[in-house]
Amino acid sequence: MMMMHLKKIRVQTNTLIFFFSPPTRLRRFFYPTPITRTFSSQIHKDSIFIPPTKTHLYVSFFCTLIRLYLTHDRFSTASATFSHMRALGLVPTLPFWNTLLYQFNASGLVSQVKLMYSDMLFCGVVPDVFSVNVLVHSLCKVGDLDLALGYLRNNDVVDIDNVTYNTVIWGFCQKGLVDQGFGLLSEMVKRGLCFDSITCNILVKGYCRIGLVQYAEWVMYNLVDGGVTKDVIGLNTLIDGYCEAGLMSQATELIENSWRSDVKIDIVTYNTLLKAFCKTGDLTRAESLFNEILGFWKDEDRLKNNDVVTQNEIKNLQPTLVTYTTLIAAYCKFVGVEESHSLYKKMIMNGIMPDVVTCSSILYGFCRHGKLTEAAVLFREMYEMGLDPNHVSYATIINSLFKSGRVMEAFNLQSQMVVRGISFDIVTCTTVMDGLFKVGKTKEAEEVFETILKLNLAPNCVTYSALLDGYCKLGKMELAELVLQKMEKEHVPPNVITFSSIINGYAKKGMLSKAVDVLREMVQRNVMPNTIVYAILIDGYFKAGEQDVADDFCKEMKSRRLEESNVIFDILLNNLKRVGRMDEARSLIIDMYSKGIDPDIVNYASLIDGYFKEGNQLAALSIVQEMKEKNIRFDVVAYNALIKGLLRLGKYDPRYVCSRMIELGLAPDCITYNTIINTYCIKGKTEDALDILNEMKSYGIMPNAVTYNILIGGLCKTGAVEKAESALDEMLVMEFVPTPITHKFLVKAYSRSEKADKILQIHEKLVASGLELSLTVYNTLITVFCRLGMTRKAKVVLDEMVKRGISADLVTYNALIRGYCTGSHVEKALKTYSQMFVDGIAPNITTYNTLLGGLSNAGLMEEMMEETEKLVSEMNERGLVPNAATYDILVSGYGRVGNRKKTIILHIEMITKGFVPTLKTYNVLISDYAKSGKMIEARELLNDLLTKGRIPNSFTYDILTCGWLNLSYEPEIDRSLKRSYEIEVKKLLIEMGRKGLKFSKKAEIRRLKIFPHWMVDALNKCL
Repeated sequence: MMMMHLKKIRVQTNTLIFFFSPPTRLRRFFYPTPITRTFSSQIHKDSIFIPPTKTHLYVSFFCTLIRLYLTHDRFSTASATFSHMRALGLVPTLPFWNTLLYQFNASGLVSQVKLMYSDMLFCGVVPDVFSVNVLVHSLCKVGDLDLALGYLRNNDVVDIDNVTYNTVIWGFCQKGLVDQGFGLLSEMVKRGLCFDSITCNILVKGYCRIGLVQYAEWVMYNLVDGGVTKDVIGLNTLIDGYCEAGLMSQATELIENSWRSDVKIDIVTYNTLLKAFCKTGDLTRAESLFNEILGFWKDEDRLKNNDVVTQNEIKNLQPTLVTYTTLIAAYCKFVGVEESHSLYKKMIMNGIMPDVVTCSSILYGFCRHGKLTEAAVLFREMYEMGLDPNHVSYATIINSLFKSGRVMEAFNLQSQMVVRGISFDIVTCTTVMDGLFKVGKTKEAEEVFETILKLNLAPNCVTYSALLDGYCKLGKMELAELVLQKMEKEHVPPNVITFSSIINGYAKKGMLSKAVDVLREMVQRNVMPNTIVYAILIDGYFKAGEQDVADDFCKEMKSRRLEESNVIFDILLNNLKRVGRMDEARSLIIDMYSKGIDPDIVNYASLIDGYFKEGNQLAALSIVQEMKEKNIRFDVVAYNALIKGLLRLGKYDPRYVCSRMIELGLAPDCITYNTIINTYCIKGKTEDALDILNEMKSYGIMPNAVTYNILIGGLCKTGAVEKAESALDEMLVMEFVPTPITHKFLVKAYSRSEKADKILQIHEKLVASGLELSLTVYNTLITVFCRLGMTRKAKVVLDEMVKRGISADLVTYNALIRGYCTGSHVEKALKTYSQMFVDGIAPNITTYNTLLGGLSNAGLMEEMMEETEKLVSEMNERGLVPNAATYDILVSGYGRVGNRKKTIILHIEMITKGFVPTLKTYNVLISDYAKSGKMIEARELLNDLLTKGRIPNSFTYDILTCGWLNLSYEPEIDRSLKRSYEIEVKKLLIEMGRKGLKFSKKAEIRRLKIFPHWMVDALNKCL
């Protein structure tokens, strides 16, 4: 808007004269900073002589050449040409200077406008108001508002006009400082300058940008009441503001009222509303509005009826290329590429030819739905149609290639841009930087940002937001906060996307209170949160198990009149999936329909994934059937959810589901291949997994860190440690940094050797390769050493951890306690338990189970009865409910030391609470009864064991057979009774033989001592 206004003034400047003003006059002009001569002073003057009569001709030639270079984005050549002109001693007249200033400013070379302006003054050419307005506009574009104000207020050579003020007001509005811009109106009045509809529209746009739409409307009507002409541009700006704020009812009300006012809406009005409906995914209302626009165009009776609207006004409502492109883009995003193609054909039939933006929208659709092959075909066809793909077209495909892991192809496309002379503007650089962050190449992404600065490209809000988002996704919130501070320093106001990235970063790290603080801060800055911001917080609190707080944010979102969307419903679906309540999903979908929201492809993908995870295969497949009936086509994400579920069932061949995906026209991405590799690893088919890795690389899909972690984990589980380390080496060559999960897999694998030096060797290799030493990493190392009983090594690791400023947590202490108990150092375990309280760490049920298990295994439960009772008491006092493991430990422990009374009480309590004892506990109980000669009770326990689904082992049968035989050897026993005991033994041994169980060597020796020879021979035949 502002550039068009400047151009309008430029046309009025047509005087061609030279000014060689004396230095005294130049000093009266405002110089906020020292004047520098970059273009001319540093270049040696050319010796070519140009006759004075030819000067104007040569200047005209150079200016035309510079304009052509700028038009074709050859900015450095344009600058060099200007420098060459000045080196020849050619001094343009004021109109030529103004043309050059305008063109350099319009081309984005705003930093050079100020230098060129200084050179013009040095040459003695006195500027006019147009020169100053272009300079002020360039300063406002780079956020140098103080200098712009200086030229506005301290100028006694040029008569400042309302365009100058409008430009500075626009500059303040661009930086979110709308109130300061509004304050300049009083200065305009004092200078006798009238503010016009452009002033009004700039302020309205400014207030709408910071979310104060209702105040913007108040400003508009107050200025209109003051004599400013109300126009359709202001109305469209206000409608767009309401649409961006999600207040669609107010936007439609403005349109309805406009028909009754003196302002007649145009196609831009409808396009604005259409864009808003498409942005929110409300395609039903978007299509209805589109048909209404077509109705204006096709209604011949209305065209003839001038009583309603004139024919010219009807023509202003004809659909334009923007109308079609907006709906085509929405179809690509929310429905499918086929629908967008259908509309594309209708557009051409109606005589409207596509442009680069239309084709780029369809390119985006192909890329979004994973159809990169079709995108490549369309990309080539654009050249055949005479539509040269622009930086947006390239950025779209490059971004998609990065997302699918095809990094090399993305870089190749970048090279193609260079060959074709397509400039790397801020959009392309931002896309590349964002893509590099997405594939885990942080260092390269940071280098791209440094390149942006070196190219003198001004990073905008999108650029900073991409950089900030990259750090947030890495969990580097300190760096993200520094980026935010840099934005403030550079006067680049953060928007809702910037803040949503920070909120998401804190939420991912579990720092929800900090995330809420950022929400409150953005509201204070007049950046209104949208549905996505609330979605992040609701999801975060659901994951933290704080359902009530999540519900409160749902209510707050509704109180801000933000409508529920598919994103919110997807979060609710994921919460049901997380808590295992997928049976409630159907009622949630019904609620969606009642609010006029149809499930989208993402919602369907969540339903499929949720039902499969819950084991409800029929429900998952019914969702697939529903999608087919509604003609909702699978995208890559939804298909990945389906194949993940099918492969989890183990009924399908991974290669088959992949080939079926290709038949559907979907290109498998990195996630698809990761799913297949994971399936093979779970089955132990690591060779097939490695083949798939090679296959995906051959198709240009580069594996990511997750791919290598899956492979390393699978290889480690099968004991192929050398191959796992080879996969690690390949991972490092790809410049992926090892993660704590990589460390866990490899350290556990090397622990099988039970050699501390090998464990430490792989640990040190990972650290040297970039593994960040965190609490998780140290806990893995401590846990492994403790499991092997190497508590001294674990203590050394703990000391190193503390020196690095990392405090031990519950996992650390539980590992140490377990290590001491494994090594029968129960007293050290109890001392470590006491140290927990000193460090402010609250024990959990695992802590108590480990300690009680240590006492039990050491046979010290009776000897250290007081300590045992104290542990049980403290556990109850802390509100920790004993679980099945607790009862197993206590029953086994008291059983071993012969405390039958305590054993029976605990066993009854255990059964009452619905816990099923382990086989080990059953054996202890059976042994206790057998020792006391209560074999009837022992046999009942065996029956109970079988009923509860436990499978007796050789030790169970050994206890029972010995128990029955001991009874048969009692003195003065009745012969028939003795015979019945021996029959019981025989039954047990036959049953044992049928199950393929054998006595241990120790039990075998005991059996030979106890059994009579005739029974041993008979039983050997049975066995």
